[in-house]
Amino acid sequence: MKIKDFKVERWMDAYETKCEINVGESCVDSLRLDELLEICGHRNEFITHLMAMKLTYGAIEGSDYLKKGILRLYKDVSPSQITVTHGTIGANYLVLMSLIEPEDEVITILPTYQQHYSVPESIGAKVHKLYLDPQNGFLPDLKALRHLVNDKTKLISFANPNNPTGASMDEAMLKEIVEIASSVDAYVLSDEAYRGMNHEGERFTASIVDLYEKGISTSSMSKTFALAGLRTGWVCSTKQVIEAVNKMRDYNHISCPMIDDYIAALALENKDKIIDRSLDIIRTNLEVIETWLKENSGFSYFKPKSGPVIVLKYDLEMDSKTFCKKLLDEEQVLVVPGETLDIEGHFRVGIGNNTDNLKEALKRIGRFYRKLCS
Repeated sequence: MKIKDFKVERWMDAYETKCEINVGESCVDSLRLDELLEICGHRNEFITHLMAMKLTYGAIEGSDYLKKGILRLYKDVSPSQITVTHGTIGANYLVLMSLIEPEDEVITILPTYQQHYSVPESIGAKVHKLYLDPQNGFLPDLKALRHLVNDKTKLISFANPNNPTGASMDEAMLKEIVEIASSVDAYVLSDEAYRGMNHEGERFTASIVDLYEKGISTSSMSKTFALAGLRTGWVCSTKQVIEAVNKMRDYNHISCPMIDDYIAALALENKDKIIDRSLDIIRTNLEVIETWLKENSGFSYFKPKSGPVIVLKYDLEMDSKTFCKKLLDEEQVLVVPGETLDIEGHFRVGIGNNTDNLKEALKRIGRFYRKLCS
């Protein structure tokens, strides 16, 4: 199997340890274990449980304790409709490898995480790319989507809320996508890694699993719950999809770490407190961004509806990889080139991390831009 380089991951692998300030990360500032236990209030119980834990293979598809917490993120699913994976990236990969065959057709809404189109391409599927329009708030043109589907369409995939723009499709729009998918009996894969971090109103966008019998939700503890180091994610769908995923899962997972499973379950019992923390950080940092934009011409952005990332558009005739590499070399600030996320002329900034670091990074970005323009 030949597959394209994963551009955003290659960029981060190359440079994330070679900077003074990293504002390219797409997570919320990760919780320390002691912070998590303070939120949960079960420090003694946790230590007792951990010390008694026999470090064998855990529950193959995830413990009942963890599945119980995941179930609360959806309206009406059963434990048999969930399998636990190594992060959302593992969940997406298993779904695509389980369902897609050569000659299938896949529609991917971009910008998005590259595996949504590069994995199907590597299998031999024909991938149609539907690009989001910033003039439409980075929401999909559903008329265009209708023209792309046909009787060979196996899957429509996207991230909702979107990575990297922070746009979010509401329930009404998702239902229209369901109607389009249903017309050709296609699956819908919704990467919901940022679900739960709407900046205003209801925190959780509707899940595709709660709207469509052939909907597939993937997510993890990494983003909304600020626990990227657990590498714990899941697939939620029909029993038939989960059975197919588990057959593929046998070849690369066996089971997820028992300690991670337990910590993730404990965190989900306290999800509201953790999301409070995530949203407090994001809202504070959005205010920092807004203030900076007023003071620095040459940049603009679409104000995100959800999640811990934004894309900044810059007013220069320079490709984003060159811009971001020069910024790294001259100011020791790491951001992510839009080119790696199919949105050239922009760069991604994480707004879920330390506010002082963000302020310093923005100060340096502004200085760098003024030098380029002088």
